[in-house]
Amino acid sequence: MNGRSESVVANVRIAIVGATGNVGTSILRALASDPNVEAVRGIARRLPRASFPKAEFRAADVAVDALEPLFEGMDAVMHVAWQIQSAHDPEELERSNVRGSERVFAAVAAAGVPTLIYSSSIGAYSPGTKDQKVDESWPTEGIPSSLYSLQKARVERLLDEFEAAHPEVRCVRMRPALIFKRDAATEIRRLFAGPWVPRFLFSRRLLRVMPYHPRFCFQAVHSFDVGEAFRLALAPNIRGAFNLASQPVMSSVVLASAFGARLIPMSEAVMRGLAATTWRLRLQHSDPGWVDLALHSPLVDPTRARTELNWRPVYSGLDALLELLDGIRDGAGIATPPLAPPWRISANTRDGHAA
Repeated sequence: MNGRSESVVANVRIAIVGATGNVGTSILRALASDPNVEAVRGIARRLPRASFPKAEFRAADVAVDALEPLFEGMDAVMHVAWQIQSAHDPEELERSNVRGSERVFAAVAAAGVPTLIYSSSIGAYSPGTKDQKVDESWPTEGIPSSLYSLQKARVERLLDEFEAAHPEVRCVRMRPALIFKRDAATEIRRLFAGPWVPRFLFSRRLLRVMPYHPRFCFQAVHSFDVGEAFRLALAPNIRGAFNLASQPVMSSVVLASAFGARLIPMSEAVMRGLAATTWRLRLQHSDPGWVDLALHSPLVDPTRARTELNWRPVYSGLDALLELLDGIRDGAGIATPPLAPPWRISANTRDGHAA
């Protein structure tokens, strides 16, 4: 996989916070085939029915439960848990995402774990142009009108403070683009489209119109490739931030060409207004801040991941998106609470977490 390089340290024990979601399950996949990884402790709010090689699971809520005992004896903690919904309840998101991350970082130090690898996002970056790509030095103050972006930026500041206070902990922060895979289809549909949008509408042959705005372009990366980046970050010389994104940049024109769709010019005000109205009516779960994020986040340069991590994505961003759409159409998923199709979990076990 990716011309794999093995982690330098042998017999590594790893805890993954948010192990049952989109990214968490891909990290489990990557670690399973690394002979230097001895054992993995998956931590999630709810235990999965699925089993994964080398992994045992513990149930914990990062906002309230004791985390230090779960981290004791670990060589690395990977924090990939993040609650996306519901933006109708920002206090709940603050509790889980910001205070929860702060508690994870504190427990890493208290347990004496030497390595912390955190999943940030390109959404943490300050606004930028779409005509050039930015590296990891670009400011991470977020998009002011996006709650998701502002919370990612706040956790970046918490991690800055943690690194300054605990230089003995090797810290790595990943900043991936949009993360897709087939098995995350049920979760992503639930988090962003909601139950009122029929699965068949995600069929490629039905996507015949595409909104056009010159700033509507984004990057994506396959979840398996993100999982591999986390595995590569176990090498003891790796520190700092890494952008993770695959080619191509997906503009309205690129997407229209891929789907044989017709471009429909649309202003920012119209795009945001449609998102705001349907969100307020709870017809879909994407608040208008996601439109602002798509239009104003910069494009990122993943050169550092290629040169220092030796990270080589196997999938293009378009491959990942098409795989996701086919998965939504087919109702794909796996037997973990965030990813399982609705007919495999009861209604009272669903949540708004992504990982």
